[in-house]
Amino acid sequence: MGGGSSGSWSRLGDIRSLEEKAKAALQGGKRNVFISFATEDINEVNLLRAHAKNENSDIEFNDHSVREPYDSDRASYIKQKIAERIARSSVTVVYLSESTALSQWVHWEVQKSIELNKKVVAVYPKGKLPDQPPKWVSDYKIKAVPWGKLSDELK
Repeated sequence: MGGGSSGSWSRLGDIRSLEEKAKAALQGGKRNVFISFATEDINEVNLLRAHAKNENSDIEFNDHSVREPYDSDRASYIKQKIAERIARSSVTVVYLSESTALSQWVHWEVQKSIELNKKVVAVYPKGKLPDQPPKWVSDYKIKAVPWGKLSDELK
């Protein structure tokens, strides 16, 4: 009767698949999202966060982004902490505004998200892209959608 171990690798894949389905069920189908934004846009981003918490909203996600700046002048420490949050997320949402192109942190967060094979989508308010969106949005082929269409991208 021989080894019978030929199916062990496929069972491992089945277990991982079941694990992912269980995680999704526990989250109620919500995606884990990291929101990348320029500090100047905190008020608008807080509106997006509040919109996602509204039970009548079609936008649902668990926010893993940084709410308070890390109390450190050490860039490597800050990057480590942000990278941990990005790693726990499945999608990075970049809030596009006139300030986004000026933020080195947003650019780094997008680069890290791509490096970690995370989906990246840009969202812009008021139905209009900023006059000067960051060049890296087109360089990385990041889809930019109006705020009202974000829920379609999180599915």
